[in-house]
Amino acid sequence: QDIITFNAAVSACEKGGEWEMALLLFRMALQSQVEIDAVSFSAAASACEKGGKWEKAMHLFRVMLQIRIESDKMTFNAVISACEKSGEWEKSLQLLSWMLQRELEPDTITFNAAISSCEKGRAWQKALQLLSVMAQHKLESNTVALNAAISSCDKFGDWERALQLFGVMLQNGMKLDAITYSAAVSACEQGGEWEQALQLLDMMVQGSVESGVFTCNGVISACAKGGEWEKALQNLRLMTRSTLKSDTITFNAIIIACATGTRWDVALQLFNAMAQKTVDSDMTTLSASLSACQA
Repeated sequence: QDIITFNAAVSACEKGGEWEMALLLFRMALQSQVEIDAVSFSAAASACEKGGKWEKAMHLFRVMLQIRIESDKMTFNAVISACEKSGEWEKSLQLLSWMLQRELEPDTITFNAAISSCEKGRAWQKALQLLSVMAQHKLESNTVALNAAISSCDKFGDWERALQLFGVMLQNGMKLDAITYSAAVSACEQGGEWEQALQLLDMMVQGSVESGVFTCNGVISACAKGGEWEKALQNLRLMTRSTLKSDTITFNAIIIACATGTRWDVALQLFNAMAQKTVDSDMTTLSASLSACQA
């Protein structure tokens, strides 16, 4: 009865995001006669994960090993997820390795957290390797895992691989969400693939996926890098008609494109529009506007 009550209390703390209270209860249980189990550790580790305290979660895992309580899949998932929140990809992979050594079969949650951890830690090659390992365990890659892998490739600058993965998602009929499109558009922006960026934006509209400022900025930057200042300006007008608010990055990208295209008149109009819309200008804005006037 004591362990049931204790686990319920720790779980309540975990759900309420009270990681400090969960650890306090845990310490009290260790000092008392309550025989804590794997469920207790999982709940406490999950509370640490929600509080962004990966070190605390790892400490709980080590304590679990010291007192020889057999860890289960739920415990590993909780600790790996805690490491994922802070981008501690090496710790995540170490835990996954220990999990396999104990002949515990990882699930989709395990791999999602590990791949996302690699993405946050900019370990794009490891993220791709995990996708292969996931297939070896006969687990289908889902939207969360592939989104993380695409973002990882994009951040590293491997835009071609990012778009390949996006293609895999399309071919398999997987759900594409705002995160998927945002990462793919960012990859197009890096590669100067403005036509594909525009296609992705059209696909978002057709699929009723809401685009954010970051995605629209990516499309505009892709057009700007491709020297398509008119296309970039067209997308700015679309942003203006929607509820999205253009920012400094939006205007800078188009002004730079206008400078490259020797359209100093449009660049100055945009510079004035920034003041009217109370959008802050920076050194990039001033430099690009000056460059346009000198062209």
